[in-house]
Amino acid sequence: MAKSKEVKTNAMRILEKEKIPFSHYTYECEEFVDGMQIADKLSLPYEKVYKTLVTVGSSKNYFVFVIPIASELDLKKAAKSVGEKSVAMIHVKDINGITGYVRGGCTAIGMKKQYVTRLDESAKGQETIIVSGGRIGSQIELKPDDLLRACKGEYGNIIA
Repeated sequence: MAKSKEVKTNAMRILEKEKIPFSHYTYECEEFVDGMQIADKLSLPYEKVYKTLVTVGSSKNYFVFVIPIASELDLKKAAKSVGEKSVAMIHVKDINGITGYVRGGCTAIGMKKQYVTRLDESAKGQETIIVSGGRIGSQIELKPDDLLRACKGEYGNIIA
């Protein structure tokens, strides 16, 4: 009897290669929904679920910020955390070209290039956090330090 093969995302393959333990959740979704709707669908506490935001700095370099779903990115703090004068959110239409992921399925792990990444320091208080698994309908749960190891990121004080 053939077992249905789980479709792995690039992020999951990287975590497995690095021997980083994670749990995988899936949900039905036809189009982008925000992180709070995803948390509600999966009955997850908001403080454990994080969203991935991509910005462009005054240097024209890209930066990735991972913050709690109910929080706002503080652009001044974010810029300071990566040594930039300023950062601005990228346009939604540019997400795939820059990251290789689509809006709603963007994760800090396994982007097209290795971008400087900051995880909000609020994650230090969580045993595990939940981030996009690399496509719409997919979430992964892992330890904050393991996320940082997988995306070569650091903690930062980046929310408003």
